[in-house]
Amino acid sequence: MIFQDYFQYFDIWDAVESGLYYAIAGFYFLIFAYFLLMRFRTSKKLYWFFFSLLFLFLAAGRVFFIVYYFYVPELEGTMSNLELAGLMMTLYRFATFFTWIGISCLMGVFGTLILSPFNENENSVTGLKKFLRQKNVKTTLKICLIVIPIIVGILALTLSDALFMDPDLRDQYVPSFQLITVFGYPAGRFVLNIILLPLMVLVIPFLFVYLALKTFGVLRRSYALNAIGFFIYFSGRAAQGLLGAFPHVRAILPPLLILLSLLIIVIANNYEQLR
Repeated sequence: MIFQDYFQYFDIWDAVESGLYYAIAGFYFLIFAYFLLMRFRTSKKLYWFFFSLLFLFLAAGRVFFIVYYFYVPELEGTMSNLELAGLMMTLYRFATFFTWIGISCLMGVFGTLILSPFNENENSVTGLKKFLRQKNVKTTLKICLIVIPIIVGILALTLSDALFMDPDLRDQYVPSFQLITVFGYPAGRFVLNIILLPLMVLVIPFLFVYLALKTFGVLRRSYALNAIGFFIYFSGRAAQGLLGAFPHVRAILPPLLILLSLLIIVIANNYEQLR
């Protein structure tokens, strides 16, 4: 293999996959800079502030995941297996933490959209809608939406390795370490990836679909493209875990889907300029 004289595990497919994720991390940062400097700076709207920070924290999390998956395993033999496993878990924790901080920004976007002022006559609104219109209620809900993912990220940063360690990592480096599992899957990862993550992130594309159905013209097209972009993005993220048995496909398809989704999201949020 082309890398066998220099690396123990890193091969051509790892080079392709890591290169694509480097491109994704760079694209994240460019989107962050654009939305912060060109949209939030001129409009001062919280929507653009949360939207820009989302991509900054996703970029930070992705960098930690790149180091975790592609480079740290090459340190095997330079330190004890216990130290190596500890280093990998530290990287995983920081990657997960920054990802959940990004999700808190996504919940900020969600709160800004769903709890924004309506055009209906205030006198015609009753019941739950009237309750949600109250300023202190809206502020409390927005804060809760943002704070909950931050708490999840802090828990991922501080709870025991027994809840989060990959079983393959355990088997390779610390086989005597006891994991706390659910259906054979680390309990912490199960709660984060199977329960909380879909619950929080899947509301975003469905929210954009709802807003697209409720609006017209350029705004409808923008919301619809955002929905498509986020659907493709989460499909790409899900494919990372579902294609483990097909490493060559996993190296190319998920990052390409994520890159496509980012392009669509950028177009969606500049649609009025592309008419």
